[in-house]
Amino acid sequence: MRIRLGAVVALLAAGAALAGGMQASADSLTVKTAQGKVRGKAINDGKVKAFLGLPYAAAPVGDLRWRAPEPAAKWKGVRDATKFGQAAKWKGVRDATKFGHRCEQASVFQDMVFQDEGPSEDCLYLNVYTPASATAKSKLPVMFWIHGGGFSSGSASEPRHNGDFLPVKGVVLVTINYRLGVFGFLATSELAQEGGGHTGNYGLMDMIAALQWVKDNIAKFGGDAANVTIFGESAGSMAVSTLMASPMAQGLFAKGIGESGSGLVATLGGGALADVEKAGDIWMEQAGANSLKGLRGVTAEEVLKAAGKMGMTGFAPVIDGKVLTEAVAETYATGRQAHVPLLAGWNRDEGGMFAQKSMTTEQWKAQAERLFGERAVEFLKLYAGETNEQALRSAIDFGGDSFIAYGTWKWIEAHAKTGDAPVYRYHLELAAPPSKFHAESSAFHSDDIEYVFGTLDTRPGCEWRPEDRKLSDEMMSYWTNFARTGDPNGPGLAEWPRYDKTGDVIHLDATITAAPDTLRARYEFLESVPVLPKAF
Repeated sequence: MRIRLGAVVALLAAGAALAGGMQASADSLTVKTAQGKVRGKAINDGKVKAFLGLPYAAAPVGDLRWRAPEPAAKWKGVRDATKFGQAAKWKGVRDATKFGHRCEQASVFQDMVFQDEGPSEDCLYLNVYTPASATAKSKLPVMFWIHGGGFSSGSASEPRHNGDFLPVKGVVLVTINYRLGVFGFLATSELAQEGGGHTGNYGLMDMIAALQWVKDNIAKFGGDAANVTIFGESAGSMAVSTLMASPMAQGLFAKGIGESGSGLVATLGGGALADVEKAGDIWMEQAGANSLKGLRGVTAEEVLKAAGKMGMTGFAPVIDGKVLTEAVAETYATGRQAHVPLLAGWNRDEGGMFAQKSMTTEQWKAQAERLFGERAVEFLKLYAGETNEQALRSAIDFGGDSFIAYGTWKWIEAHAKTGDAPVYRYHLELAAPPSKFHAESSAFHSDDIEYVFGTLDTRPGCEWRPEDRKLSDEMMSYWTNFARTGDPNGPGLAEWPRYDKTGDVIHLDATITAAPDTLRARYEFLESVPVLPKAF
């Protein structure tokens, strides 16, 4: 009896200890934010805690449609008086185990898939992923992700942006939604009157509001509000360069990473507000609304349908006098941007989606003459086309340069000259295997995302090789090292020299190497062209 009683006591003690450990784990999934308590979930075999669908601003619906984001409402927890001890759970703890709705958008990119419950105007949510061991005292570097999609599509719920793996490298990851297209960037004269002379850029203001939320709350999740790195791809990268130029965003981040895109070229921040307002007024009339009140009274579906007539790029950031006080390029030229370390670059085959696969040397030379006239000879020295194979490669290169690479280069160069901070430049060259949405092996536009997040297995139909997984781990280390210290270098990695000091570029391939820039002459040529023509 004594033996049996001792065994029972031991078993009960072990069970109590196990329950205590489980309770401690459960408690670590509850965090008190400025709005109220939230409860997340464990992912990646318990290595990471995920807090999904956290509101960082009020739902921009009704009269808040096309207005600057308002603070998110608070909620309060109430003790359940009908229960006792540990069973007495808190009511009013927000469930943070599911993504919030993505923002209203048209379907533009076939490779964008989502894990949320669908589109809605009530979409200003963010997600926080943190290492399982993180506490309010950890002060880990924070990486703040801004998704791409041409400012018209995308969401933080895309599987390729999942936070299962990046936090394992010792960072807190934040991914956000922001208003898109017509909902994020409509500018009209009536909106300007309502906004004290400012209109448009609601999507950018959403990003700034999310950064402010991070400043106020991220310490509770283990992050360091004084060490935030903003990073993004395509339109997200354009947003990073733009936030670095925005007076409203100053002081909310300490570093920037740009992947394939910048706001220093094209129409981003370059259109006169009066012209943009006039175009918005005309669109509003065509949409059948006689006033802003009337436009706010129609459904989101009706707004999207009317916006479709403006095309994908019909609504974009503008110089509104508040978020942006001048063209982004002018801010960098005069050194008024945020003086923070920058890591930026692009992929080798950005222009693959634009190149005519049957390109011949005759067609390429004819196109050169059509685009550049008397400067065609100079152009063909940089984008050669003596063989059909060479002509196709040049078509891919010029397509990528005119689409995204030249603008990214211009941003890097400008910040290296006036930013008073370290600059690191990369070129992603490893061609990824074919997949469901990309039939050819290439380093295409957006190819970098899964490598950076460690989410290779979310890309459908792709048979990854050891060199892909190795490069992904290396890129994750470079990116998180940079977020930690402003320097991507670390143990076990190839040395990445500062571009602003040496002019060297890191070549991200099966074997990583650093070498001087060999493409500079191409971008200097494009810089000298008064109006940059497109190859597509």
